[in-house]
Amino acid sequence: MAIKPQTNTNDSSVLLRAVPPRLYRLGTLLKNFLLFSSAYLAIIAAAEVLIVTELLSLPLTPAALVAGLLTFAVYGNDRVADLETDERTTPARTAFVQRYHRLLYALSAAAYGLAVALAVLGGPAAFGLALVPGVAWLCYAQDWLPSIGQVKRLKQVFVLNSVLVAGAWALVIVFLPMAFAEGPIPPAAGVIFLFFFLSSFIRVEIPNVRDRVGDREIGVKTLPVVLGVRGTRYALYGVSGLAGALLVTAFVEGLLALPELAWLLVSVVYLAVIVAGLGRTDNNGGLTVAAECSRLPVLALVVVPLL
Repeated sequence: MAIKPQTNTNDSSVLLRAVPPRLYRLGTLLKNFLLFSSAYLAIIAAAEVLIVTELLSLPLTPAALVAGLLTFAVYGNDRVADLETDERTTPARTAFVQRYHRLLYALSAAAYGLAVALAVLGGPAAFGLALVPGVAWLCYAQDWLPSIGQVKRLKQVFVLNSVLVAGAWALVIVFLPMAFAEGPIPPAAGVIFLFFFLSSFIRVEIPNVRDRVGDREIGVKTLPVVLGVRGTRYALYGVSGLAGALLVTAFVEGLLALPELAWLLVSVVYLAVIVAGLGRTDNNGGLTVAAECSRLPVLALVVVPLL
């Protein structure tokens, strides 16, 4: 049916009414799955491996697929495990996970199994790296420290919680493609690892602003809980500055070429702009997604020209 021109109605609502209900529901379900199951984080993890592959001039390998599967599996399990604590901070996501938790759990388990199986093809180092996210998640989220005062999970330990998450993912993203390539580790790898670690730390702490009320109630100490939103903003400015200084130093020392320096600085500036929005907007969920997508401009700069 043709859509008649409207003069005094909202164009988007007219277009939405023109979409068949079944197609609209399917589109909504796909969007929610992509966003709430962490599938989009898996896509970003794969993109990060492609960026590292190009920065270190490595051959294309299954590393990107393995990293994506690992990310989907770990965050999927984390969504299911934290249903009670996430209900207040992310109600829409919690409702989706509650409804599909069995399917999400099964997909996450299958994804981790497939990731480990593929990692075996990359040799012992790749296999070992594939186990890192799972072990880190168990240490981070599970109650295995009952005898250390009130601390039951590493998730509750100030700074260490974010260091553990950022370190585990930076290790996989940077060194997994090198393990698959089975070549020598180039000097620039250390710089790129530190860059991914620092920028991942920022990305871990940004959603903690949204979650600070719930985190405080369950005893999880994050930067926003301990320093407040303003203090978190200044702390993350400091981490951004440290990442920028690292890149410039690496360029001066000849470890990074000018294009690589420029590409990675784009990511640092992008993150700093998002950090500047903390406490200045109510859309903390939007800031979280924007921060998690901070690699995409780099992907466009690095990979698209090669196509």
